[in-house]
Order: sequence, then C-alpha cells, then structure tokens
Amino acid sequence: MTHVDELSGKSALITGGTRGIGKGIADRLRACGARVLVAARSAPDGYSADDVVIADVSTADGVASLAAESLGRLGRIDIAVHNVGGSGQYDGGAASLTDEDWQFALNTNLLAAVRLDRALIPGMVEQGSGAIVHITSIQRRAPLPTSIPYAAAKAALTNYSKALSNELAPKGIRVNAVCPGYIETESAYRMAVEIGEINGLTIDEAREQIMDSIGGIPLGAPGSPADVGELVAFLVSDLARYINGAEYVIDGGSVRGV
Repeated sequence: MTHVDELSGKSALITGGTRGIGKGIADRLRACGARVLVAARSAPDGYSADDVVIADVSTADGVASLAAESLGRLGRIDIAVHNVGGSGQYDGGAASLTDEDWQFALNTNLLAAVRLDRALIPGMVEQGSGAIVHITSIQRRAPLPTSIPYAAAKAALTNYSKALSNELAPKGIRVNAVCPGYIETESAYRMAVEIGEINGLTIDEAREQIMDSIGGIPLGAPGSPADVGELVAFLVSDLARYINGAEYVIDGGSVRGV
C-alpha cells in the first residue's frame, strides 16, 4: 500500500475526476498527501470550486483552458492522470460507423490525453520530474463489436503512452498506463440494475451476466474505483521510481492472454 504521506507536496491533475474511476484515483492521491485538482465538464454537488476545473477536454480549446487554469492554481503539475474516456453504443456494425463516431472516440479517448500532455510536458521537463498515467481499457486487447471506435482509440493511447515514456524518461518523467476491466462505478452499477429490472434478475445475477459478456472474471467480482486508485497512487509515487513505459492490467483476470 502506498504510504499515507508518500505524495506530500505533490500537485496532481486528474481528468474526469469527479466520479467513477477518476474519483477513486483522486480520493487516493489526496489521502496520500497530494494537492489534487480534477477536471470535469460540470461539478457535482458537494465539490468545492477550489478542487474542480470545469473544462471539456474532448476539444482543443477545453484542454488549453484546463492546462492554463491548473498551472495558474497549482503553480506546477507533478502528476497528470488522463482518465477521461467515453464510448457510444453502436449496434449496426463497422459499416454503420460515421466519421463523427470515430472523431468522438478519438477526441475523447486519445487526443484529450495527447493535447494535455503537450501542454504540461514543458513544465515537467523544466522541473526535471513528473509522472503521467494514461487510463486505457481491456477493450484495447479484447474489443467488443458494439464499441469498435472506443477500443481502437484506447489501443492507440497505449501505443502513444509507450512511445512517450521512451522520449521523456531521460528528462526525469515517467509515463505508464493502467488498463481497467469491469470496474463497478456508479454508472456500471446503474447498468446492472437496469439489466436486472429488464430481465427479472437480482443485482448479483445481473452482475454475473455482465461478467459473462466479457468472458468471465476469475476472481468472481468486479473491481472498485478504489482498487484502481491504489494502483495509480503507487505508480505515481517514488515507490515506483523504476517503473516506466508499463501497462498494468487491473481486471480480476478477465484478459486470459499474456
């Protein structure tokens, strides 16, 4: 477990950090002593304006304003976690996908990270240190037919992450990726409830149906946002000082290949 004060004095920026996996990461980094800003398109109830930057990182202008405001508030960024992602549900097959479908997936799941990295890297290079984490997905290894653009964009994010790690390591900046499987966020829980209501299933039976749809989970249950938060906190800490260019799968064993 990452020490309670392991990130004391560090400044972190997390995109999509007000709910789900992003919130799990933000909560853990704060618990380890980091000063954390989260980016979101809107701030849910209970969030202080001091902790949230309102920005749409799927656009170039949104990323630019996020970078400027975050650096203005924090002075420096030691940790950047690119968690924002999103997928449409496409049931018509690959031939039905439009350029707009593909552009949405690329802007949200790949270019948001590319643009924000581009804005933050000069400062990290100047200070001679930094840790970047890209949140990918097991779909980049096992794509579902209903979310092809999302899976392809996450695969590209993994490739980009590896290339960036090689470039930045000599400058004191580590880059890694975290690849979650079925994590029971609020939205995933709601989906299980809806499946249960439609099919007359209990919540546990609905979870089993979801797990079966991704090929099963050997550990027998979905993960939690806190599980991902613990992994990310480790990767951005000095405990992981020799880990660079890696992708950590956190899926309970869903991906069977090596």
